[in-house]
Amino acid sequence: MSEGIKTKEQLDAEARVLLEPLLRRKAAGEKITTKERLAIPVQEMPTQDPHERACTVSEVALGYSEAQVRLEAERCLNCKNEPCVNGCPVRVPIPRFISQIQKGDYKAAVDVIKETNLLPSVCGRVCPQEKQCQLECTVGKSLKDIGKAVAIGRLERFVADWERENGQVTPPQVKPKTGKKVAVIGSGPAGITVAADLAREGHEVHLFEAFHKTGGVMVYGIPEFRLPKAIVQAEIDQLTKMGVKIQTNFLVGRTRTIEDLLKKDGFDAAFVGVGAGLPKFLGCPGENLVGVFSANEYLTRANLMKAYDSKHAATPIYKSKIVAVIGGGNVAMDAARMALRLGAEQVHVIYRRTRDEMPARAEEVAHAEEEGIQFNFLRNPTKILGNDKGRVVGMEVQKFQLGEPDASGRRSPVPIAGSEYQFDCDTVIVALGNESNPLLGKTTEGLVVDKKGRIVVGADQKTSLDSVYAGGDIVLGAATVILAMGEGRRAAAAINQLLAKS
Repeated sequence: MSEGIKTKEQLDAEARVLLEPLLRRKAAGEKITTKERLAIPVQEMPTQDPHERACTVSEVALGYSEAQVRLEAERCLNCKNEPCVNGCPVRVPIPRFISQIQKGDYKAAVDVIKETNLLPSVCGRVCPQEKQCQLECTVGKSLKDIGKAVAIGRLERFVADWERENGQVTPPQVKPKTGKKVAVIGSGPAGITVAADLAREGHEVHLFEAFHKTGGVMVYGIPEFRLPKAIVQAEIDQLTKMGVKIQTNFLVGRTRTIEDLLKKDGFDAAFVGVGAGLPKFLGCPGENLVGVFSANEYLTRANLMKAYDSKHAATPIYKSKIVAVIGGGNVAMDAARMALRLGAEQVHVIYRRTRDEMPARAEEVAHAEEEGIQFNFLRNPTKILGNDKGRVVGMEVQKFQLGEPDASGRRSPVPIAGSEYQFDCDTVIVALGNESNPLLGKTTEGLVVDKKGRIVVGADQKTSLDSVYAGGDIVLGAATVILAMGEGRRAAAAINQLLAKS
């Protein structure tokens, strides 16, 4: 194991030393004080060795041991005002599920989570809890360090994995059939959430997916080493057990229009959750050279089409020696770490601000650094350079310095005149985010979209069309899994209310 990184066995042993006296005291009826709970150290997430994992796509984070999860749960104060719930876009009853872990009842804990969230294994892995529920945690605030908040996401992951691994997965209960039929377009986080909440109420739900696999960004965007696809599929399987009908290779706007679904196919309502799949580019010379990719394409080939498995892959992948990834978000981290696993000798992240301004999760940045990804801060390409065969051989890069904060609160990057230099590389991956695909806006008369192609909705996620709702990245722009799920929950509530009146 690399220096400074403890094995899962070591972390488990350390947790047992602290946990066992606590459990004996609780069994004797003794109360654990708030001061004692605040003194329990945050449990570190076990991970694969960085040198080993950089050559494989198997999951990096290994998950808590049972001793770790019990000890981490004991840090929770079970606050009556539940500030953490206010920080959760789908309002998971967090103190209630953690109290079940404190009792050792993992099945009860995951059942509490699934009252509002059908994707606990996914959310436990990829949600930015440090910016949501854990940001509001009383423990973190009491210790004046958000990094010491209760590790809510890791607890969620443990109980969801425990349920699946022990064969105790039970789909949510479904009410008697209502005779109403709803089309859900897109099988990403928003669509799955809507489908689940509508199916619970007894409506007939049809889920339409343009790709050959369901899951949306969870299967084409997030790498296997961060979110195993078998886990995504296991959670989607719960929809079919609830009676949801899933149809893949069905592109709404081409196969059928929204109007066809509502007026010809007998659907009483529709939800649009098609995501944001149109990549942004730099707009600089050389972007058409061979060896320039959007992160969207690069990750889709690697994740959905398994380009990392060269003997069985459904697509070829570009062979690289020196890769430059442009951007500082989670997608940039995913692309950089995937490039390493696809055989690149060097991978550089080029970002025009500093590490403090990076929107990527701190955990993902740390994992990338451990694996040998190199970061080039306060830099941005002005042009991409090619050879006489039209292939990338490098970039012209300009240095930056930070100026005043912009509208997002991050300090704006200011170019330094005359600071350009050549950076040698043979592959450029642009990870600057995605915009909305214009297909639905162009094929759906009366559907109002903004100048970026995002569907305009009201507070209840209703679009400009009767009985048509939308949510997720097609409304927000590129956002997070849990924010998309939050929009899905609001849309489902509005659709359920609509159908109850008709």
